[in-house]
Amino acid sequence: MRSVRVRAAVVVATAAAAAGTAVPAQAAPAQAAPAHSAAHGEQRGKLLSSRPLHNAAALPSAAVNRTVTYTSEGVGGKRITVSGTVSVPKGKAPRGGWPVLSWAHGTTGTADICAPSADTADGPAHDYLSITEQYLDKWVAQGFAVVQTDYEGLGTPGGHPYMNGVSEANTVLDIVRAARRTDRRIGRDWFVAGHSQGGQAALYTAAVRSKRGDVRLRGAVSIAPGSQMSQIAAYVQAQYPGAEAALPFLFVLLNGAQAARPSIVPEALLTEQAGALVKAGRTSACLAQLRQLGKTLPLSQVFRPGADLTPFVDYLRSQEATGLNLTVPTLVAQGAADKEVSPAATQAIVADLCKRYGSIAYRSFDGADHRGSIHASFEESLRFVRDLRAGRTPGSTC
Repeated sequence: MRSVRVRAAVVVATAAAAAGTAVPAQAAPAQAAPAHSAAHGEQRGKLLSSRPLHNAAALPSAAVNRTVTYTSEGVGGKRITVSGTVSVPKGKAPRGGWPVLSWAHGTTGTADICAPSADTADGPAHDYLSITEQYLDKWVAQGFAVVQTDYEGLGTPGGHPYMNGVSEANTVLDIVRAARRTDRRIGRDWFVAGHSQGGQAALYTAAVRSKRGDVRLRGAVSIAPGSQMSQIAAYVQAQYPGAEAALPFLFVLLNGAQAARPSIVPEALLTEQAGALVKAGRTSACLAQLRQLGKTLPLSQVFRPGADLTPFVDYLRSQEATGLNLTVPTLVAQGAADKEVSPAATQAIVADLCKRYGSIAYRSFDGADHRGSIHASFEESLRFVRDLRAGRTPGSTC
């Protein structure tokens, strides 16, 4: 019985490993497709469009909020158009310009309506995004220009390669370049912070070695980084107790894998009923809607008999945040009460990263669950960033 309980616990932990939870209500995307699409020869970080932002994604403490589109590099090295937001603090910028916090968001889904820049008070991802918007408002109130990418394929043409670390890191970096073109008061020094899916993205960003000197990454904050994605399919297929919790994430992961590797075709692996749900995840359903839709789907009716999951699982395994070579001081924050990303999984990532880079700090927050770790870690993250800006070396747990 104990082994069954362990399997069930791992299901719950891995099912939401990259999650930032989303919620109900239907909402039309607030952001239209950009008039200017990125051409292959355009330099990364080029600003394509900029306009005032007035929806829920606008940060109340900012002097200016804008929604932007810009060029970046997607999966396979293709040039892409990405959307996001830029929020500039009130007051006079310090010498060298406003420092930048580039935020990597947690799981919202793979449909365009799940893009954070399109968030509204009754939007399908607002339950999660309302928390991150409050968190980001704290940063802008502390004198940081806050930028947030939607990632590749969320709110812009193409599929969203969910949990693809390199694609995420590129879009997180390039929005900093684009933001500096919207306001000359935005400086070149920047920090990356992210939660869950974005925690994994922050670690990949911390491993980037940019040859351009136009912006300078100073440090990274990774909150409850998503991990163990490759285990979800096996638990669902084996129908372990608690595997129902994995279904919405399985559908998001399948769509993300197909966006990155078109040879992975979800419908070829799934039954007709499950295939309808994965299709909804591409067009009209965020995470919460997939959770509701999946309640009537028996675990025995998810995968086709004999479905070969090897390419899908191998791809997910290749996106784990292990084996990375970090380049900047990094803070990893974890809620001790997190049941979606287990503390043990995050500690294993830190132990692996410490083998190749010694300036990593791990902080645990008692009583904080998965979403609670965002606000619980704010003061520690702010102190970490301020130390780096002042030339002080944060303590390491490696």
